Amino acid sequence: MVTIKEFKDELNRAVIGREKEFDLMLIALLQEGHVLLESVPGSGKTMMAKSFANAFKGEFKRVQFTPDVLPSDVTGIRYFNPQLQEFILKAGPVSSNILLADEINRATPRTQSSLLESMEEKQVTIDGETMELPKPFMVIATQNPIESQQGTFPLPAAQLDRFLFKLNIDYPTFEEEHEILKQYGEKPGDIKTNTVIDADTVIRWAAEAHTVKVHEDIEKYILKIVRETREHPFLELGLSSRAALAILRATRAKAYIEGRDYATPDDVKAIIAPAALHRMELSTEGVLTKSIEEVLQEIISSIPAPLEATV
Repeated sequence: MVTIKEFKDELNRAVIGREKEFDLMLIALLQEGHVLLESVPGSGKTMMAKSFANAFKGEFKRVQFTPDVLPSDVTGIRYFNPQLQEFILKAGPVSSNILLADEINRATPRTQSSLLESMEEKQVTIDGETMELPKPFMVIATQNPIESQQGTFPLPAAQLDRFLFKLNIDYPTFEEEHEILKQYGEKPGDIKTNTVIDADTVIRWAAEAHTVKVHEDIEKYILKIVRETREHPFLELGLSSRAALAILRATRAKAYIEGRDYATPDDVKAIIAPAALHRMELSTEGVLTKSIEEVLQEIISSIPAPLEATV
């Protein structure tokens, strides 16, 4: 029986220096959440997504988003077959276990919004017919920083809120980048990962993660942070109830992949930034005063973490 450690080891063998990011992507997979990867071109976003998907034995589809991609190119279409004299339903790439939405902010808002139903309700509607998506289902989207690109369409707040995590991919350290050069400098082509887990394994892990105990004090700790974001003078948009649920679920999964059946305040602190920052917006005064990361850290520091909340 494959363990979580074996799955993580396979990912970290293929892609150097992304242990934290892969942990968060695994948490999202267990919670049927979605991940948005953002960084400058050439930093390995697509490679990370493909490596993660290749280690999972399931249906993997990729869509390269451009301004001319239509909603039906993502969700599917019903077309008339003249030989059969009937309409045929052709499912789109969204009908998969893992969908890579590459450079999602290059698609028009209409095409971006075609993913909303699938991301939230795990289903897709084509010409009035609704189909359930395979389980598990996860969207991994990539985007380049908007300020450095022309011809992009910023994701609206409603769509950003559907992503469990937004991960800003930094450049690797000197040592990590040197290791990348040594390992792959003479190996052209994609970095390959071996298939390690299947859908049944993910579903079992997800069920086990759901049993992780979260003390009431930790639930209140999460709520205090969430509610403080709504009242902070430097924030125009705070965290929603959907965000609070996402943080709670991610906290459970974080404890599970660490091998524990109970959550701790440190689990909350480990996932709060990638789960919260993309759901918050600075006010006019806040933009001139602090970064959104500084505001969130200020909020977390102002709220005492529960000391004994493990059972």
